[in-house]
Amino acid sequence: MNLSDAKIMVVEDDPLMRTFTVNTLKRLGVVHLQECADGTEALRKAQASPPDLILTDIHMKPMNGLEFVQKLRRAPRASMGQVKVIFMSADSSVDTLNATLPLGVSAYIVKPPRLTELKNKIEIALREG
Repeated sequence: MNLSDAKIMVVEDDPLMRTFTVNTLKRLGVVHLQECADGTEALRKAQASPPDLILTDIHMKPMNGLEFVQKLRRAPRASMGQVKVIFMSADSSVDTLNATLPLGVSAYIVKPPRLTELKNKIEIALREG
């Protein structure tokens, strides 16, 4: 799937980081973007219009990224469990990284993301079967 065809959701509570990420994705040629400020909003929007890929922060309120992905994976709509997810967080602690492993995510990027790293990880995630 080409980046220009991919539907990507950005879940980030920090407005500056969300804008930075969205603008970076636009520079990469992504045109189908959804923005959410937390996991609660993202879960609602993802169920209404499933994206191909979700880039989500971890530390957010009221629903953090880990809880969001857990609920996404258990959603009644079968396709929701297969949505590709990449975590993006400034937290690179071993405990946090270990907490993401059972969630079946495609990648983990430490913020702020470098353009080439973000592009490569998104392309790999979109190719995964």
